[in-house]
Amino acid sequence: VYDALAGTGTDLVCLAGYMRLLGEKVLCAWRNRIMNVHPSLLPSFCGKGMYGHHVHEAALKRGVKYSGCTVHIVDETYDTGPIVKQTVVPVEPGDTPDTLAARILPNEHKTYVECVRLFSLGKLKIRDGIVYIEE
Repeated sequence: VYDALAGTGTDLVCLAGYMRLLGEKVLCAWRNRIMNVHPSLLPSFCGKGMYGHHVHEAALKRGVKYSGCTVHIVDETYDTGPIVKQTVVPVEPGDTPDTLAARILPNEHKTYVECVRLFSLGKLKIRDGIVYIEE
């Protein structure tokens, strides 16, 4: 990843569905400038192996009343970086992993685009591991 990005002038690295941890070289070069989207309200239903339908199955099995998506800054471990923005999606009676995923996915797209926009406008500030959105 580093070799592909080095020297390109990349300001922000956007991950979606990338299932590996990034190396220290990438994390250092783009510290606080790597974003990912996750199909749950972090810190719930996250970590290695928690992606796609696995997340929705776990949420429904647990009986949560709300799920959603989170855009976060990527750090050294899975899904633990500072949270940029979250969108809540109610769980409806009779939901299946498929129906819940179908309602969350459009919110992932919208929320991610909004976070990239905020980054490009210089409105995201990270202090002490917390993301602040400046107006």
